[in-house]
Amino acid sequence: MSAFIDELNSRLTDLRQQNLFRELRRVDSPQSPRLTIDGRSFLNFSSNDYLGLANEPALKEAAIEAIRKFGAGTGASRLVCGSLGPHHELDEVLANFKGTPAALAFTSGYAAATGTIGALMDSNDVIVLDKLVHASIVDAARLCGAKVRVFGHNNLNDLEKILRWADTRHTMPSIIQTERKPRTLIVTESVFSMDGDHAPLREMAELKEKFGAWLMVDEAHATGLYGSARRGLAEELGVSAKIEIQMGTLGKALGSAGGFICGQRPLIDYLINRARPFVFSTAPVPAAAAAATAGVRFVESAAGEQRRNKLWANVEAFQRATETENKSGAMERRHKPSAIIPIMIGEESRAMKIAAALREQGIYIPAIRYPTVAHGQARLRVTLSATHEPEDITQLRAALQSAMNLKS
Repeated sequence: MSAFIDELNSRLTDLRQQNLFRELRRVDSPQSPRLTIDGRSFLNFSSNDYLGLANEPALKEAAIEAIRKFGAGTGASRLVCGSLGPHHELDEVLANFKGTPAALAFTSGYAAATGTIGALMDSNDVIVLDKLVHASIVDAARLCGAKVRVFGHNNLNDLEKILRWADTRHTMPSIIQTERKPRTLIVTESVFSMDGDHAPLREMAELKEKFGAWLMVDEAHATGLYGSARRGLAEELGVSAKIEIQMGTLGKALGSAGGFICGQRPLIDYLINRARPFVFSTAPVPAAAAAATAGVRFVESAAGEQRRNKLWANVEAFQRATETENKSGAMERRHKPSAIIPIMIGEESRAMKIAAALREQGIYIPAIRYPTVAHGQARLRVTLSATHEPEDITQLRAALQSAMNLKS
């Protein structure tokens, strides 16, 4: 064992020297604008709980009632005996919410991505990824064995060139002789998790139709926040019907935990049979499914619309307060709103120092570093919630002014 431990200690030393070492911080409070860590209270600007539903009474009561009725665990995968009432109710509510014929919930967004891409694509196919898609999508593309091509972030010209190449590849004699027609799948996020910018979904939908490709869109950071029904950016842009695979997560604006896929009934039936993380995983606990259902219903309600409006008011207030103060331009005012506002730092060591200085002032925003972002692109990822108050944003602004003036 000593050689094994020595090797791991050597690797950990390397991480520390590169300012890339991470450690868990125990939180002794619910997710909310304030967290309790090591006995101290911090203003929290790092959570994806955009609408403040993670500690919402309606979701907690739904989870408690599910435990009373169905217990704490599920006992098996959904294909054995673990497909409980709350799971079926969640699938139905998600499909209605997203305006699709069917939906399927997974234990996580990661499982939804790897399960779906792995079920649909193989070594005969081509997967085309935006350079900044989530790690789960990158891993899924690699694992399924398809030919993977990456286009520059939101670069439609680059995407079109790759689609043209894939179209030509699919007509090669060696490819034509496969058991089924080879396919091309484009995968993007709608609102990107680290920069908060938006994908050009209208134009991407046009390109996928031009070349006969499929389109998969991860709405993890858009579900609940965009569109008249709060379905996501695809709804706001009017392209939902042109997207074959709509993905999302339950642990952000919806306040619970898990991931989901929405689409046509044959897609969902196929995933039930062939998505390995679904087939071979114990079903999610009933409390999580029930809480997610309550989260969707809250988002669909008038209270959900009010909560979203409060979020955008907070985003506007923060951007208005900071747009003239950031010398690097990383916090410039955006025409398209996002609850994710990156403050670009660059060096990992400096990002960690600034994050530590913010903690000294009672502000919790961890430094985002490699491998979450590229080397030398470390940042503070400010996320706002509908449950932040104006005085919270004022305090954040003052703390940022002080911390950003630290010498390297």
